[in-house]
Amino acid sequence: MESSLIQLLVLAGIAVFLILKLRAVLGTREGFEKPRVAAEAPAKRAKFEVIEGGPDADITDHAAEGSASARALAAMKAAEPSFAVGEFLRGSRGAYEMIVMAFESGDIDSIRPFLADEVEATFAQAINAREQAGLTTEAKFIGIRDLALVEADFDASSKTAEISVRFTGELTSVTRNKAGEIVEGSTTEVKRQRDVWVFARRMGVQDPNWQLVATGE
Repeated sequence: MESSLIQLLVLAGIAVFLILKLRAVLGTREGFEKPRVAAEAPAKRAKFEVIEGGPDADITDHAAEGSASARALAAMKAAEPSFAVGEFLRGSRGAYEMIVMAFESGDIDSIRPFLADEVEATFAQAINAREQAGLTTEAKFIGIRDLALVEADFDASSKTAEISVRFTGELTSVTRNKAGEIVEGSTTEVKRQRDVWVFARRMGVQDPNWQLVATGE
């Protein structure tokens, strides 16, 4: 009996010792504690598929995708990789102002390199008729209210490109007779002028200048 009691006391002592030892290592936990979870792996980034050969915004910003004009513009860029539609239209804006103002002032020589022979002849005829009538024109360019690509065409055999552009320009213009009297126009009233001009150029050649080959409304 005494032997059994001694064994129980020894076992109890060992149990108390183990409990104290575990508390010293793990610490005392009070209340409810959420179970630990493994650290979440970083979220995977969405993968975006790169589509090659998609629509060219430089073209589709100015011509409907798949249209004849869009195909012609793409052929121009293939013939001359440095060609950009947006850059061409910015250049046409400056050309329009330069040519309109030269025509108004009767200065055909300054714009001759930018005109096809037929257009130059038409402009020269109108300027000569105005001079023979003793009329002079004074104009002030206000700006371009609207500009849009109308049509594009490309001849693969000759590599000749043609682009039609619609301009809506604003300017003041007066025509005076020999006595200096105003016979047409106003110095204060802004006139809105709509034109459709066709520019042409052979792609892939060193000369970067486009020529005005036709005019209309």
